[in-house]
Amino acid sequence: MLAKYLIERALSRPERVWCLGVLLLVAQVAADEPETPAATTSPAVIVTPEAEEIHFSGLLFDGHNDLPWEIRDKANSSFDRLDISQEQLQLHTDIPRLRRGGVKAQFWSVYVPASTAETGDALLQTLQQINIVKAMVARYPETFEFADRAADVERIVKSGKIASMMGVEGGYSIEEDLSNLERLYGEGCRYMTLTHSKSLSWADSATDEPRAGGLTEFGRAVIQEMNRLGMLVDLSHVSPETMKQALAVTKAPVIYSHSSARAICDHPRNVPDDVLPLVAENGGVVMINFFSAFVVPTEQLKTNKLARGTIYDVVDHIEHVVKVAGIDHVGIGSDFDGVPRLPEHLESVATYPRITQELLRRGHSREAIHKLLGGNVLRVLKAAEQVSDELQAVAR
Repeated sequence: MLAKYLIERALSRPERVWCLGVLLLVAQVAADEPETPAATTSPAVIVTPEAEEIHFSGLLFDGHNDLPWEIRDKANSSFDRLDISQEQLQLHTDIPRLRRGGVKAQFWSVYVPASTAETGDALLQTLQQINIVKAMVARYPETFEFADRAADVERIVKSGKIASMMGVEGGYSIEEDLSNLERLYGEGCRYMTLTHSKSLSWADSATDEPRAGGLTEFGRAVIQEMNRLGMLVDLSHVSPETMKQALAVTKAPVIYSHSSARAICDHPRNVPDDVLPLVAENGGVVMINFFSAFVVPTEQLKTNKLARGTIYDVVDHIEHVVKVAGIDHVGIGSDFDGVPRLPEHLESVATYPRITQELLRRGHSREAIHKLLGGNVLRVLKAAEQVSDELQAVAR
């Protein structure tokens, strides 16, 4: 796909020397590009002026982007090697496309592999990922600014910058020490996903055998400490039993930073219908993931496990959560730069306005669209901060 893009771009340019250079690059890209299934054919999404105005006047607050790991993996953690002020087509994310997509606030994932729980350096590697995000904000201060609280998000967005928070993806990063939660909060992390792909001694993953029966006593203590700090409890990646137990323990609304609806795509990473009403009761928000394996309808995946799906599948997930949990409990958690396959028409961070267009076409109001683009997660963040303020006031 990248090779095709570069060829088309080269052939559209009059400067033959430039074209020759690009075509030589194409040969290398084509050699390195992973094999992907043939693109599906679906109607193009043409963003109308009305949809564009609605989109850019709202707060697009994405719940999960894995750019920091890609910078580590592809550029040795260096923005000199991958300067995101320029389009970087080997990535899903760069500054020009963030601007075209209308991103105004972002949770940057500071993911490290679940294997670090075994090697004993989970916290150290997480701090290294945090340093990559800090380097990005320092390198591009005209574009990004760290936000500590919801009020900072609103202020930074008004200034024209992208409000940046971080999310820890996997509770193994705290190395079974509650004091590390406060340390990560102090570094700027505003949510933690309780597990990643593997179950922990204190919380069960959706994609591994259970070890904790949902949550252990220590797992419940983790949630209570997160409530005290004002750190959002993220239930993406956890088992349904862990979801239910966490929802029973937490005093603050939860998030699913990057999950979709299991009723449409029967993948264990997605949220079951019997849990969605509990999320609504809690006041939380399910932020829809774009990864094809989590959004393509189950029957289609049975016949083609590499099916990409389309933007229309993603909007179906949004509408399902709206139907079961309500418009106040859905958001966007793309997982850009963290997945190998994306739906047609959602290939990069530049494509978010197409979601607004499709929602508008299906009859959703301006107010509803603004809620799901980011208003809902901002409300949840404010609620978590209020719970934290109250708990800390009682402790004093």
